[in-house]
Amino acid sequence: MDIEQILDYKILGIRAGDPLIFALKVFLIVILARIVLTIISKVFRKAERNPRSVMDMTTRKYFERIVKFIIYIIAITSILYLIPGMEKVGSSILTSAGIMAAAIGLAAQDALSNFIGGLFIVISKPFRVGDYIALNTGVAGTVTEITLRHTVIVNTENRTILVPNSAINSSTITNSTVLDSRTCAFVEIGVSYNENLDHVIEVMRDEVMRHPMLIDPRTEADVEAGVPQVKIKVISLNDSSITLRAWAWAATSANAFNMKCDLLKSVKERFDREGIEIPYPYFNQVLVK
Repeated sequence: MDIEQILDYKILGIRAGDPLIFALKVFLIVILARIVLTIISKVFRKAERNPRSVMDMTTRKYFERIVKFIIYIIAITSILYLIPGMEKVGSSILTSAGIMAAAIGLAAQDALSNFIGGLFIVISKPFRVGDYIALNTGVAGTVTEITLRHTVIVNTENRTILVPNSAINSSTITNSTVLDSRTCAFVEIGVSYNENLDHVIEVMRDEVMRHPMLIDPRTEADVEAGVPQVKIKVISLNDSSITLRAWAWAATSANAFNMKCDLLKSVKERFDREGIEIPYPYFNQVLVK
């Protein structure tokens, strides 16, 4: 019995060669799709590395996903077209409405709005991968990825937060990285009305200047004009205290947060050593017999 007779041999009315030919065709489609996907990845990475290219990492990842999604649709449609009785399904995906219509059909309603929202983010660039952002919803962290549906944010607790792209576009975004990563930390402390404010400001400024994360945000003109590196002002007169604020600058928002925490502790301890009172409310309880 030769190979043709083996392939023509029928089992339950099905030619033995049909499943083998089908599996071979599916294998070839899968291999071809993987080759195309690899080429697409290399092309996008090469475009990102080109110094004259306008495509950054954020844009590259997003549009690379779109192209790969289309390749997957074509591959799946081709496989469906090989299955008897599924030709109409494959033909309708490719011909009746086209690839984009099929993608829109799969990405209906919320998914479609997230897809379009992702396009707006990539095109308008309110933030990029690697930026530290804060939303008016309270979500804050570093952007690690922009997918077709979500923006992936990792917060300071190393928790991954998936925010729908449509929600991002309708939110107020604070970007601490896009233009200038330098961040000012407000260090506020209340002191007693009995204290000499000039002495308090001098002590407070000296303590802030000692912090290793402090940077100098002044311009050359500011330095020549004698503007202090750390500005300290009285910002409010309260019922039992005077609140002073120090403007302490750090290179990044993370450094600014850490520096503020350190300074609240070190300034309080320095005030204790200097005998500077930080008032706090207290109550006298009178027992009436």
